[in-house]
Amino acid sequence: MRHLTLILALLTPGLTSAAVVSEELNYTVAGQSYRGYLAYDDAASTPRPGVLVVHEWWGHNAYARQRANMLAGEGYVALALDLYGDGRNTDHPKQAQAFMQAAIQQPGAIAARFEAARTLLAAHPASDGSRLAALGYCFGGAVVLNAARAGSELLGVISFHGSLGSGVPIQPGVHHPRILVFNGEADPFVPPEQVAAFRQEMQAAKLDLRYIGYSQAKHSFTNPGADAIGKAHGLPLQYDRAADQDSWNQTLDFLSALFWH
Repeated sequence: MRHLTLILALLTPGLTSAAVVSEELNYTVAGQSYRGYLAYDDAASTPRPGVLVVHEWWGHNAYARQRANMLAGEGYVALALDLYGDGRNTDHPKQAQAFMQAAIQQPGAIAARFEAARTLLAAHPASDGSRLAALGYCFGGAVVLNAARAGSELLGVISFHGSLGSGVPIQPGVHHPRILVFNGEADPFVPPEQVAAFRQEMQAAKLDLRYIGYSQAKHSFTNPGADAIGKAHGLPLQYDRAADQDSWNQTLDFLSALFWH
């Protein structure tokens, strides 16, 4: 179903409001149904670069869709994908953990679901399948970094407060996307030793990495709802407006350089 959504206000000051078309895209992977959300400006006369949006461990929720809308307002075709199936999402950490564990315990399942969404975005008539990137938040940040390690057909990936450790080895001899990482250096889920190991891993493999750390930022620093969820469940989550705005502005610069220069 298509509907016209008027984006009247965005999180980041300075972004202009834009009318974007959004579509619910239902697709299947290994016999299971998944629910994607595609947003783009249908006034564009030619296919536009595409960006995958990979959700936090909470699942395919309104926050992921909001980020897709924000990207569409900047002229991109954005697909908020679904890694759990049927658009599952929650605001309770026990359920989120269960969703995530069920997904990662199936060998190759996350990679297959990611690649199915990438193929779906590449094939959409509004997008230019030769110019694709992916960005992810929290769990989604780890997913896009693993896609980069595996040599997914993307030009770039961006991780926001995602786990940097991985059991996924970097595949040699294939194309690897450029990588941009935003990390909260006060995030207890990503300790300094994990950051150091990640940067060494990227350097050893000669991957194109840009790492940006925010000294006072904690986990989920881009999500305005983080404080309330953290307080409700005793989790070290905290929104940081300055880090959110800076990381988004740098993301737009990164995508512009990736696709247009």
